[in-house]
Amino acid sequence: MTATLPDTGRRPVDRRYAWKTTVSSFLGNTLEYYDFLVYGTAAAVVFPDVFFPEADGFVGTLSAFGTFAVGFLARPLGGMFFGRRGDTRGRKSTLMTTLLLMGVSTILIGLLPSYHQIGIWAPVLLVLLRLIQGFAVGGEWGGSMIIVLETAPPDRRGFFTAWPNTGGFSAQILITSVFAYVYTLDDDELESWGWRIPFLLSAVLLVVTFWMRRSLHESHVFTEASKATEAARAKGDSAVPARNPLRAIFVDDWRNLLLIIGLRFAEALPYFLLTVFALSYGSDTLGLEKSVMSDAILVAAVLSFAAHGLFATVSDRVGRRPVYLFGAVVVFVMAFPFFAMLRSGETLLIVLGYVLVLNVGHNAINAVQPAFFAELFPADRRYTGAAAGREIASIFAGGLTPFVATALAGPDGARWSWVALYVMGGAVLTVIAVWKAPETYRRDLTATGTTVR
Repeated sequence: MTATLPDTGRRPVDRRYAWKTTVSSFLGNTLEYYDFLVYGTAAAVVFPDVFFPEADGFVGTLSAFGTFAVGFLARPLGGMFFGRRGDTRGRKSTLMTTLLLMGVSTILIGLLPSYHQIGIWAPVLLVLLRLIQGFAVGGEWGGSMIIVLETAPPDRRGFFTAWPNTGGFSAQILITSVFAYVYTLDDDELESWGWRIPFLLSAVLLVVTFWMRRSLHESHVFTEASKATEAARAKGDSAVPARNPLRAIFVDDWRNLLLIIGLRFAEALPYFLLTVFALSYGSDTLGLEKSVMSDAILVAAVLSFAAHGLFATVSDRVGRRPVYLFGAVVVFVMAFPFFAMLRSGETLLIVLGYVLVLNVGHNAINAVQPAFFAELFPADRRYTGAAAGREIASIFAGGLTPFVATALAGPDGARWSWVALYVMGGAVLTVIAVWKAPETYRRDLTATGTTVR
């Protein structure tokens, strides 16, 4: 049973405010990805020596990537906690909370003493801050995408929500630029203070995003959904019990949660494989210059903005499913060719491999994902459903990728074909999920679902 919010569908769209909301969410997601990816880059380059110096090279890298994965374990908890809060107390106030937690935890990582200074407490505190960081990030993505979705013109929801989701690539540009300087330091400078610079610079993004987000107002879809539910409850409507969106998504929307898990594999696997695992594999196993890998990521990051705009626009015209399916097929087809290009050692081929996998495959999925996931859920549990579903999936499809890929490739990296098969398997799961998923691009966002106690 559903209810439609009164007059919401006829509300005029303030495009200027829609863009303001989009820019604010873009900055928030840039900070989110910056915080998470700067950790991944540091884990590949310097954390084995700073926090796990007593382990040999391979074990130290596995340990560093293990702490990278720990952050993803906290993300579903954050998605459920902040999702429920966002559906019951509002999108804006929840996003302010996630932003502060996320930014402060990253800054504190940059201030941590090393293993040589405080011993075992260094990796312990690293894991603790990583958990807090992951908990906050779990609620950031869903809320920032949804507040844009509920503000955008109805026929351009895919286009507007795609821009905040380029935060991973804008963050990658920042990280690549910062590490370009960090890489010029000698080993002693890098391990003592150089690695801290990227973490401490996140304070700039935190301040700017906090200032912009303060001026936003609450989503009208949330406001009117709350009013409609309260009005129905006041009339004694038994179909609208006390709202418990967290319980509702597991009872009423469990199929959508399973779909989201499947839909994430072809997006998250190649992204973290190319931006985290490939950094250590390329330099440590293949002997490639770090600058070659950084340049390839930088080219793909710059091209991602045009790619997101293109794929999102197409999804607003033909639907989410066809574009999503196209991206998953490209990821499947490119798994082995990418490693062939990477192992060639030729800069142009490596850059081409990154462009094909990320800009053609991954970007087609990533551009559509925010609108697609959020449109699967009714207004009164949209934040909870989209955030919890995406972050539960992030454990299997994202956080474990560098760790699993490193273990599959082996100490000498000779089993790279296993890593390619790993990516292909994930793409197959996504193709199946797309086939099972409903089309959502014309759904009414103002519909509310009956929730359970």
